Amino acid sequence: MITFNDRMTEHQICWRKAHIKCRESGRQGGKVRSWILPRHLWEESLWQGIRRGSINSLPDYLRQECVQEHQGVHNLKSSWIQCVNTYFPFRQRHGLQLLAGFLKEYVCQSIESVDAVVLEYEEAPPFDPTTLLGEPGGDQRGANQTSPDIAFLVRTVGGTGLILTESKLVEHSFYSCSGRASGVNNPDKTRCMEWENLLADLPERCWQLRWEKGARRNRKYWEYIRLSERGRRVLNRCPAATAGYQLFRQQALAEGIAASGRYDLVVSCVAYDARNTQLIHCLRTSGVEDFAAGWGALFDGRAQFSTFTHQQWVSWVRDHDSRGRWRDWLDYVKTRYGYVD
Repeated sequence: MITFNDRMTEHQICWRKAHIKCRESGRQGGKVRSWILPRHLWEESLWQGIRRGSINSLPDYLRQECVQEHQGVHNLKSSWIQCVNTYFPFRQRHGLQLLAGFLKEYVCQSIESVDAVVLEYEEAPPFDPTTLLGEPGGDQRGANQTSPDIAFLVRTVGGTGLILTESKLVEHSFYSCSGRASGVNNPDKTRCMEWENLLADLPERCWQLRWEKGARRNRKYWEYIRLSERGRRVLNRCPAATAGYQLFRQQALAEGIAASGRYDLVVSCVAYDARNTQLIHCLRTSGVEDFAAGWGALFDGRAQFSTFTHQQWVSWVRDHDSRGRWRDWLDYVKTRYGYVD
């Protein structure tokens, strides 16, 4: 079966041949691939309007804000690069107006304006991932922590809001729990799959709450997660176990921040490609047929859950760019990612 990832691989190889002079293949994870650039040429994968030297330079932003770019930035299929190409250009005045209208339409009707667009978002202590979630700290945002790819700080009818957004492209899932990884001294990984028994005694059965002393710390995700009756009924394993780990962590982060009362609106959000059916149905074996339609109903809490597709955003810009400011960008995402009318 030809997957969305397969199709995007071919698309990026063709795009590279047409737009990048260097023909040398790069290396990632010890493998050389034609859709990977040499690491020092990673900026060739950026839209011209956010490259070094532009008024909205991504490299300058990363340096000034102490943000760690993802390791795979030289991979033309990188979801992080796709995210910055698709959303980061709109962090200035005219772009913020477009974002506000879009988020009001697709995320929450109470949104009135967007104040800022932030990559690898992290709140200041004590609402940071280390303090809230018990994750290891780092010198830079985006390094080994639950930091959403992009966040939108908004004004709402009631005050302020925070839209924490994980952005995906070709990924087949939201990955499995780190407590089940190879090399982790978890004595019984089958417990994650025994849903009723797990719920009956989380402190004893969830390995995220029982890391050994030393480099590992007990994670606090479950402190902020409150399952709904539907969640208890439809799930047949821990929602983080095999395909929902990133969603679970972001949900916990959103709930922890929402509980602080710092914002009137907190949303855990996912931006994804509508063609990626593997991702859409990745939680099927956990009891959720479509993550976009079913994830939010699993929980009762203060934080909301929402999704939108990259195609919806591109269509919104195309339909609302009355002065043609974004024609070059629209042409770029059309050729780069196949976002067409």
